[in-house]
Amino acid sequence: MQLPAVPGAVGLSLAAFPVSCALNSIAALAHPVAIAVMGVLVLLLLFSMVYLLGEGSRSQDPLFYVFTVFSFTSVIDLIIALEEDGYISGFMEFYMKEGEPYLRTAYGIMICYWDGIVHYLLYLAMIIAITQRKNYRTLGLYWLGSLMMSVVVFLPGNMLGKYSSEIRPSFLLNVPYILIPIWAGMRLFSQPKSLPCCTAEKVVAEQQRSLYQRPLDLGLILFLLVAATFTFFRGLVVLDCPSDSCFNYIYQYEPYLRDPVAYPKVQMLVYMFYVLPFFCLGIYGLLRPGCTWLPDWALVFAGAVAQAQFSHVGSSLHHRTPYPYRTPEEVWWIFLLTNILYALGPHLLAYRCLHSPGFFQPAAPTGQDGIKKHQ
Repeated sequence: MQLPAVPGAVGLSLAAFPVSCALNSIAALAHPVAIAVMGVLVLLLLFSMVYLLGEGSRSQDPLFYVFTVFSFTSVIDLIIALEEDGYISGFMEFYMKEGEPYLRTAYGIMICYWDGIVHYLLYLAMIIAITQRKNYRTLGLYWLGSLMMSVVVFLPGNMLGKYSSEIRPSFLLNVPYILIPIWAGMRLFSQPKSLPCCTAEKVVAEQQRSLYQRPLDLGLILFLLVAATFTFFRGLVVLDCPSDSCFNYIYQYEPYLRDPVAYPKVQMLVYMFYVLPFFCLGIYGLLRPGCTWLPDWALVFAGAVAQAQFSHVGSSLHHRTPYPYRTPEEVWWIFLLTNILYALGPHLLAYRCLHSPGFFQPAAPTGQDGIKKHQ
């Protein structure tokens, strides 16, 4: 039989509560190797259950199984975050001690909240879309950027920060979060786009408008210029630039960038080496018509920046961050306003690309249009 879409996924994900509670009560799991082996067995069992229950539908999208199992792990992450913040207890204590102790950090808690809430809702939405044979490419690209950003910051941060000596075999449970998104991304990019239909005349008219006739694009370009400058500046800050402006910024506005856990440093370097080039490419795409790649990558980077900013801002203010590295209360409003605007910009760019995609579509052959007009 076919696994029901929402009830099946929700039921499987909610099973995370009794499963984690049962595992927490087994004393034999107090060894790091035992925890890693049990984690692998649980994931294999979940994949097997979802595959066997959905085997009747041979045409089912294989990402259906991925999203269903990942919804289970999202609830596990939400349990971890809630337990570490003191809202619940008795579920994941064993895993925190001998599995992945770095999840006790402010950054670890924040990415668990994001995975347990935002990713979980995205999984449910994409599962519904798959079962109803609807296009979920837009949601998928946003999820892809968000998940990949958390991986490329979290894993290097674990190996470079003060928790590098506490890496256990359970660290290998993160490998699927590296390999599966790569495969899923290839499938998502190969799916047909679901953009509003634009006639050839509308595409030509849109692409012939000058920048001054496109005030939204002009505003987005100005934002991208400011965001690129700010990204480069924060990259210099974490690279210990000796200038007075960098020194004042890291001590007065974002002391979290000095936290020895290394996550903020890695985050700023990822911004500098990956997001900064995208901002430059975004400016190019808004100036030169026909950049068909921009709508897709705008979605990916919108998801990436959203996840990164949530985790970074939350960690900067969280009580698990040592007091000397927390954002001072007197600059909270500047810090929050700056980082919210930084996260909002890529979303406005993605909305611009999806809402009015004519500027980014290839121009129709003028010869064919002329023949049709004469006929």
